[in-house]
Amino acid sequence: MSTDALLTKLRADLGKDAVLTDADVTGSYSRDMMPLAPSGRPLAVVLPSDVEGVQAVVRACAEAGVPIVPRGAGSGLSGAANAIDGCVVLVMTKLNQIVEVDAGNRLAVVQPGVVNLEFRDAVEKHGLFYPPDPSSYDWCTIGGNLSTNAGGLCCVKYGVTTDSVLGLEVVLADGSILRTGRRTVKGVAGYDLARLFVGSEGTLGVITQATVALRPLPQAPGTLVAGFDTTEAAGTAVARTVREGLVPSLMEIMDASSIKAAETYLNTDLGAGSDCQALLLCQSDSGGEAARRELAALEQICQDSGATMTYATDDLAEGRMLMQARRVVLTALEQYGVWLTDDVSVPRTRIAELIAGCQRISDDVGLRIAVVGHAGDGNMHPTIVYQPDNEDEFTRARKAFDAILDVGLSLGGTVTGEHGVGKIKKEWLEREIGPVGLRVHRQIKQALDPGNLFNPGSMFSMT
Repeated sequence: MSTDALLTKLRADLGKDAVLTDADVTGSYSRDMMPLAPSGRPLAVVLPSDVEGVQAVVRACAEAGVPIVPRGAGSGLSGAANAIDGCVVLVMTKLNQIVEVDAGNRLAVVQPGVVNLEFRDAVEKHGLFYPPDPSSYDWCTIGGNLSTNAGGLCCVKYGVTTDSVLGLEVVLADGSILRTGRRTVKGVAGYDLARLFVGSEGTLGVITQATVALRPLPQAPGTLVAGFDTTEAAGTAVARTVREGLVPSLMEIMDASSIKAAETYLNTDLGAGSDCQALLLCQSDSGGEAARRELAALEQICQDSGATMTYATDDLAEGRMLMQARRVVLTALEQYGVWLTDDVSVPRTRIAELIAGCQRISDDVGLRIAVVGHAGDGNMHPTIVYQPDNEDEFTRARKAFDAILDVGLSLGGTVTGEHGVGKIKKEWLEREIGPVGLRVHRQIKQALDPGNLFNPGSMFSMT
């Protein structure tokens, strides 16, 4: 089938308004938020509104031998949704229905185009809670979260996206529909195929529906902030928290550069003092006296570890104000230039070493690097700031990006905790998992996508 014939068929199957070919329009769908990742010119952007439309696109592209790149809202930070030349970008945002909320069984069935925050708000009306909360939760979609196995600030207690997935509906390479998982709490019949597709970045199939587990709505959280004059002291507090078995609902860390950026942006003083090198922000959603006991225990750990300032509050508005400082860091860094955020996870006992390594890299490349992250699970986001119109600074930013990944691996970590591999970390995936791991990845890909049409070139190459 020629490309003209493919476009004619797609318009016949989906309607002409669902098939976009204008270069200015398709260009806006060609990449995500990662400036380093390569992108190409798509043949077309298609926006099906139902599962049958997705199947039609997959079958038509298979017949024509044209690659498909699935895409959600484009909030990703790895280039996983970036177009390649001549592909069809399959945009899933019109499949945006919350099919079911089953409060009795604490689960929901949701389509991939639903925005994360809208889903969380919807289930909250039933007294329920969907934990995954990426920083872009007000515009990222459930499908994108599933494809990258997204995390967020609450991972320390509630886990990442896959920990909430019970089952999936997936369109396979031949257009057939695979249904994985179940609606029961327990079940071990067959391979856990749902977990195979979660985090696969659209390379194995197109997720069209998910059944997810929900939790009872937590109590309003209490909040603790603690300032340290060394990152080592903050790292000690994190390690002791883990060792003593405390599981706060949130435990975030900010380095000195992040603190200063947030304070300037918000025109506020977090009370940590001018010599503060690291700030821990913790929350407990256990409720009432249990939350107060947990925060008191966390505060004592921080003080014993050398905190120069601690402050705890159960006032919800005050807690939100403190957490705002963490959530605005990326926006705050735009005061100094554009940012390039990395995503590495290290053992929680080695967070301070990673932050120190980032400072050495910052000194080496001559660029600001601010580190924030999910201290409770060791997932750090070093963020490099550079001037967009300065080619030399961009080159140095890329050097810093790779150097941070190298440090993360040297500390026993992983090159991505929640953003995914995409098109920017392929060589790093190979380095991390080794030749046998890469061979198994390719074998799985070959079994499910023999034509290599689903997001080719993302995560790893087939040769």
